[in-house]
Amino acid sequence: MLKPELRLVTCLLLFLLGPLLRLSRADIGTASSYSPPYTPTACYGNDYSEFPTSNLFAAAGEGIWDNGAACGRQYMVRCISAPVPESCVPGQIIQIKIVDRAQTASSSPSRRSSSIVLSDTAFAAIANPAVDYLNVEYQQ
Repeated sequence: MLKPELRLVTCLLLFLLGPLLRLSRADIGTASSYSPPYTPTACYGNDYSEFPTSNLFAAAGEGIWDNGAACGRQYMVRCISAPVPESCVPGQIIQIKIVDRAQTASSSPSRRSSSIVLSDTAFAAIANPAVDYLNVEYQQ
C-alpha cells in the first residue's frame, strides 16, 4: 500500500505527464488512388455538393465500409511507407471524407483490396502519385 504522500506525487505526475503520453487509436492499412469520374457514388449518387471543396475525399474499402455507415465519416490519413523509398511526404497528414464504396466506385482504384481509395488530389497530398499504393495510418 502506498503512503498518502507517495500516492499524491504519483497522481500529480500522471496528471502532468499524461497528455505527453500519446496512445494511438489509429489503424494501419493500405491506400490506393482513383481518378475521375468520381460519380455516381454509393453514398451520394451524383450529388457533388457532398464532396469537400478541397477534393480530399476517398472511397471506403470493405474493412471500413460498415454497410454504408462509413458515408460522410472523416479520417485523418498519413503515409507511413510505400514500395518505393522516400515516396511519402514527411509529416503530412490530411483529413478526408468518405464519399463512396471502393468495391463499387465508378473508376477503378490503382490497386484492389485497399483499406482506403484516395482521390488523386488526396493521394498526391501525402505521397508521390507515381506509386500504386501506400501503407497508411488512418484515424477517425
